[in-house]
Amino acid sequence: MPILKAPLIQPKNETIQLRVPQELKFRLTRYAEFIHASTSYVVIEMLERLFRKDVEFQEYLAACKPPEAEQHNKETKETKTQPLPSEVAQASHK
Repeated sequence: MPILKAPLIQPKNETIQLRVPQELKFRLTRYAEFIHASTSYVVIEMLERLFRKDVEFQEYLAACKPPEAEQHNKETKETKTQPLPSEVAQASHK
């Protein structure tokens, strides 16, 4: 029985490139075939599993802000400081 199961839906992904030994690529490809999934899926799931199980990393990660959180905060601040187009139109009519 495989440890990983094939994905139901593929989420949006970023692209990374890495070099691995030929034997590792062979086993990765065969494992992906074995569970009827892509090699990307296998790598993602294994990294997720690693990150969940590493307690020290979890502590370290808690102190870091992910890039999307920083971008979201920046967008939220910009939205709050800039008036909406309807507010601008109302102010010009006064």
